[in-house]
Amino acid sequence: MSDDAAVLVIVDGANVVGSVPDGWWRDRHGAAVRLRDALVPYATDGLPGLHGPVELVLVVEGAARGVASVAGIRVDSAPGSGDDLIAELAAAAAPERECVVVTADRGLRQRVEAYGARCVGPRTVRPLPPA
Repeated sequence: MSDDAAVLVIVDGANVVGSVPDGWWRDRHGAAVRLRDALVPYATDGLPGLHGPVELVLVVEGAARGVASVAGIRVDSAPGSGDDLIAELAAAAAPERECVVVTADRGLRQRVEAYGARCVGPRTVRPLPPA
């Protein structure tokens, strides 16, 4: 693995958005935009236990397709299954580059871990609001 390559962090947009019942289902596209914007600091600062900068990719699917990329966050719209695109991205990174996938989906975790990716849960990038 090259020391000069930033860690690739792939965010399962549908899974992370769905991890907090805040009405996201009424506006899936808007929820994906809000998640994208909330991810911006992580591109520079990194994740807990993972120093930045990182290359951050947000994968969206379905009604959330078409969300634009912004500085620091590349948004990839899956033509079909978001899980399939995430697995493809993880496979393409392996084994030359460290890859972290943000998801709670057990099936997806197994798929990407087979390529050497490390997985972290949605709360890594979307902490629960204070009670």
